[in-house]
Amino acid sequence: MNKADIAVEKFLEGFTCSQAVFSTYCEELGFKKEDALKIGCAFGGGMGSLGHVCGAVTGAFMLIGLKYGNTDSKDKEAKVTTYKKVRDFAEKFKEKNGTIICNELLKCDISTPEGRKYAEENNLFRTVCPKFVKDAAEIIEQMLNE
Repeated sequence: MNKADIAVEKFLEGFTCSQAVFSTYCEELGFKKEDALKIGCAFGGGMGSLGHVCGAVTGAFMLIGLKYGNTDSKDKEAKVTTYKKVRDFAEKFKEKNGTIICNELLKCDISTPEGRKYAEENNLFRTVCPKFVKDAAEIIEQMLNE
């Protein structure tokens, strides 16, 4: 089983999309899986189920930050590199899915009771979201190995 499949499996076990992507790759970047799961939890469902940026995407963004982010406020080059990698990731994800916005991906507003009910009744989290997790995992894996 490859890492993208592991991320999908974690998602289907009940972890958020963000947790699934972030925790699958974090250890190779020196970050503890348990901490990744805790942090990643808040970003699921497009930022705490607000339907904003897809959690699988934010999980990947956090990994980009782990690999390229700055730890010195004067290190502008690391910041520029990190932002470029984030934009590159977002473009690749959009090429596959049209958008990085959770509500647009699901075609409903999961921040409302009606939208959440629609998503649950139509099993979107189990039938649609796994593709987004897999796409994000495959893209970030390629980027981390560059």
